[in-house]
Amino acid sequence: MQVFSVSYKFNQQFSVPAHEAFDWCTDYQPSDLALMGEEGNRRINRVTDDTVILEERVVQNGKTVTKIKLIKLNRRTHSWHNIQLKGPNKHSEFIYEIVSEDPRRSRLTFTGLLLVYAPKRISQQRLRQIANREREYDSRAWKRLANAMAEELQKT
Repeated sequence: MQVFSVSYKFNQQFSVPAHEAFDWCTDYQPSDLALMGEEGNRRINRVTDDTVILEERVVQNGKTVTKIKLIKLNRRTHSWHNIQLKGPNKHSEFIYEIVSEDPRRSRLTFTGLLLVYAPKRISQQRLRQIANREREYDSRAWKRLANAMAEELQKT
């Protein structure tokens, strides 16, 4: 088995202040998968105030996939890292940082550092396609989350 690195990045606007967005994004709940448009379930293990382990079983392409993720939070910088310990993209890292745009708006910068496992060499063109597919998939999930966040936080 060979391993290939793929990276991609995108931004997502939020209609809430950075500290509220960070708190909402990192208040992990079992219902988060549904908000992201995913089918599955999630167990949440809060190890410390800044460390969470997520165990997820999600349906991808008609198959159930188990993922275990280590989440490290940095409240001071409104950022966090998600490292996949188990799953199809084991040892991949996803970096999230929320910055203030103004007192009422913020922006998420998402960086995906994906590891792709394959039995044979993958061309650079195919790796670019994978990066584009993953960017679209994750960006769509974050658009859904941004809408859910805005709806929920505007009620309070």
